[in-house]
Amino acid sequence: MKVLVTGAAGFVGKHIVIALENDKHTVFKYDLDTPKERLDIYVNEADFIIHLAGVNRPLSNDEFYEGNANFTYHLLETMKKYEKKVPLIFSSSIKALEDSDYGKSKKQAEDYLFRYSEATDAPVYIYRLDNLFGKWSRPNYNSVIATWCYNITHDLPLVVSDPTYTFNFLYIDDVIKEFMDVVNLKRRRKQMIPLTIKPTYRKSLGEIKALLESFVNSRTSLLIPNMDNWFVSKLYATYLSYLDPKDFIYDLTMHRDERGSFSEFIRTSNAGQVSVNVSKPGISKGEHYHHTKNEKFLVVYGQAEIAYRKIDTDEVISFVVSGDKLQVLDMIPGYTHNITNIGESDLVTIMWASENFDPKRPDTYYLKVKK
Repeated sequence: MKVLVTGAAGFVGKHIVIALENDKHTVFKYDLDTPKERLDIYVNEADFIIHLAGVNRPLSNDEFYEGNANFTYHLLETMKKYEKKVPLIFSSSIKALEDSDYGKSKKQAEDYLFRYSEATDAPVYIYRLDNLFGKWSRPNYNSVIATWCYNITHDLPLVVSDPTYTFNFLYIDDVIKEFMDVVNLKRRRKQMIPLTIKPTYRKSLGEIKALLESFVNSRTSLLIPNMDNWFVSKLYATYLSYLDPKDFIYDLTMHRDERGSFSEFIRTSNAGQVSVNVSKPGISKGEHYHHTKNEKFLVVYGQAEIAYRKIDTDEVISFVVSGDKLQVLDMIPGYTHNITNIGESDLVTIMWASENFDPKRPDTYYLKVKK
């Protein structure tokens, strides 16, 4: 289809344009720097309209009505001129319920759209959006999350007057999914009421601040945020998008000796840790067993022999593996085990352990595999 997007250069606009183009729709992008006469051309050709243009931080209150209500009225008059009855999505705000100039201007725009839908039978989808967050949101403009993500990634303070104050937050990808479902399915609204998008997340400023600080610390603690929690996962993705390119990279601590090196890579709160082990030719490491802790070894470069012995038997079991064929070996509780570099180059092994290493409770006991 040919889809007109007003406010195409804004936060939501940039995301929906990418989604539409990925689905092979033709997109007419209309924004503040677009020649005004283009609106007539785009409206006349459009099969669908996504109306995102609006004002939320003006220099004067009059701009609220000019950018939100009056522009919507002008868009609808243009649609009437070309007898367009195409589906239209409008991004309103939960503030439309409030007695502020911004809220009243959004409510006025909603009323214009509902009247147009009643008069023409054109399907109109009016979404009252909560506080949006996600990549590319403008700091000091779109939301506190955008501002704080920018600040914490640029060594600026997070100012919290009341850490208990809560907001409803809505993630940008969830908005785009809803909009794209409407575009691609052309669902007709049955009720002349504003719509909402779920899920939303009720969070306090104190919670968000603590999470953002934990994200910063994760590069030294190696503790990955809880990705089972959808809000944490979405907030972490948002936080990463604000990193300065020079900060995309960070160092790991490499424990080196004449045998090679050992480096912890990732720790988790409930699924253990991942490490990288490098062994020089001829070097054997391990010679220990665990009662409960278990591990997985994956040789990604070089050639290794991995040997096991059940601690109450004499039988040795061994496997030869290499980076030429990726194979995972489980380190079984109650089996002492080792890994030996039998190749001529460094041996590189990815190791997962079911528990984060705790020096006070290591569950690691020295015992040679070969007596």
